[in-house]
Amino acid sequence: MSALKSFISTFSLFLQKVRTIILDLGTALILLFLIIAVAGALFSSGPDVKDPSGRVLFIDPAGSVVDQEAFNSDFLFNVGGDPSAEQIQTRDLIKLIRAAAEDSDIPAVVIDFSSTDFAGPTTAINIAKELKALRESGKRVIAFNDRLSTTSYLMASQASEIWVHPVGSISVRGLGGMRNYNKDLFENLKINFHNYSQGDFKSATETNWRSNMSDNDRMQREALLFPIWDEMKSLMAEGRGIQADDIQSFADDYVGFFGEAAIGNIAYAQANNIIDGTKSFPEFRQYMIEEFGLDEESETETYKTISYSEYSKQIDDDISESGNQIAVITAEGTIMEGDISQGVAGANGVVKQIRSAHEDENTKAIVFRVNSPGGSIIASEMMRDELRAAKNKGLKVIVSMGDYAASGGVYISTPADFIFAEPTTITGSIGVAIALPTFENAMDYIGVNFDGVVTSKHGGWDLTQPIDDDLDKIFASWGADAYDRFVNFVAESRSKSYEDIKAVAGGRVWLATDALEIGLVDEIGGIDSAIAYAAESAEIDDYKVEYYGQELSPEELILKELLENFDVSLGEPRVLSALDGISKLYETLIDIREPKALFTCKDCLVDLD
Repeated sequence: MSALKSFISTFSLFLQKVRTIILDLGTALILLFLIIAVAGALFSSGPDVKDPSGRVLFIDPAGSVVDQEAFNSDFLFNVGGDPSAEQIQTRDLIKLIRAAAEDSDIPAVVIDFSSTDFAGPTTAINIAKELKALRESGKRVIAFNDRLSTTSYLMASQASEIWVHPVGSISVRGLGGMRNYNKDLFENLKINFHNYSQGDFKSATETNWRSNMSDNDRMQREALLFPIWDEMKSLMAEGRGIQADDIQSFADDYVGFFGEAAIGNIAYAQANNIIDGTKSFPEFRQYMIEEFGLDEESETETYKTISYSEYSKQIDDDISESGNQIAVITAEGTIMEGDISQGVAGANGVVKQIRSAHEDENTKAIVFRVNSPGGSIIASEMMRDELRAAKNKGLKVIVSMGDYAASGGVYISTPADFIFAEPTTITGSIGVAIALPTFENAMDYIGVNFDGVVTSKHGGWDLTQPIDDDLDKIFASWGADAYDRFVNFVAESRSKSYEDIKAVAGGRVWLATDALEIGLVDEIGGIDSAIAYAAESAEIDDYKVEYYGQELSPEELILKELLENFDVSLGEPRVLSALDGISKLYETLIDIREPKALFTCKDCLVDLD
């Protein structure tokens, strides 16, 4: 025994030394990076400002297009990481595109969205419409890609011409996807799943206790996906001067999976005006030199270009001196307790922003931008409570719904005086998701027994034990009470009866145009419409718009500024796109270690490629 204790003690000391060395090394690397960055700031004038006159603007966002950028708490330790993990705010990208449309010094724009993720279908459609307006302004827009997917082709189709590499890829696969249904697996593993979800359409947990998709879930998904897909096809077809059926045929018969060497797809696309043709990288470069001239300042032979990051720094900000402020606060991603991070609408952070806004005497109204399919009940309550505190001060609260404002996204919208939603916003899902596994059969099978002493009937219960009748009633009432509270809040918010809201609730997901008809939203419109309405409601003509973002510490702010000024990527470890990130977070949430009721909507997440 003494030998074992000696070994453990020695090993513990070894681990402490290793930990100390690792921490010291990490700290040294961070300090070295900061020293280099600060030295660069002191002894360099920064990057040269390139004159955009006569230069082709190159727009190739690499990263995720989101409503509001957010940073993980450990971003200081991830500099130099994955450069594709950048975040591009939707409003910044739109501002850039609109500025280019009005800039007579820019002869053309080249676009490549093959490395761009979008928060959801509405964001993608909105950016495509901005590119369409850019082309219709008379600006020459040229798309050149080595690979095109559904969303990147949606962007490219708005260009004046589309060129693809001869051995690249083009594949328009449409929307939707498959979910795994695990009932048989759990039965084989002797795991029992108990469903206490509220709402006949609330299918967030049905993959755990069904072998296939329920009829209700199939119906609501079809009601969402087909109209959104029709809108995308319409934009693609209109941009290319072809029919929507041509896009559908291409999607059905020329699907691609490998991202390269889709030679048959490219040949079909060229023959049917889906693209203009093919060019290799040298051929495209020579084509652009012939069209727009040789860049005499470049070290290599190329055409005159300016990157979108260089150009964006030269766009004048709309700075208002008004003492009136419209505060725009964003809840984007999974609603959870804690701080804001990528793909997570952290309630602590969002509440802090709301409080900061309503405590500012210059704030005349709040626009609450919701781009979330829900999450934690208590976190949703925290946001709702703080919005009500703002209303109690006489401030108008206007909600602007983005790609998703469903389940918890609806819950946090209930204090609104008025709700705007985009045409393809996914909303509704007024219900409660709760399902939990128990492992009593598995424990029995492997020969594990439990015994002990408790001072209350269920004091020793956990997921390794069965649910008796009394506990079953407790869990059922738990979900029912949360659902009843949800329906009541929505009914009060929408000035409708409990029965009216319950009739359209049931966990069902609605497209915004349908939600408007049943009274869940007030008007179809984007965030600009919401801001204008907020100003009108506050009875102010002169105002500035203040976008509230995540607060960083002084050292984080300094590092962020240094990195941005010298074009160094923050290198976030894997930005959670508001699709993949939210989906992964839901999988974590549903992997219950303790029973938990959630306002979540897995039904509303649309798979884009």
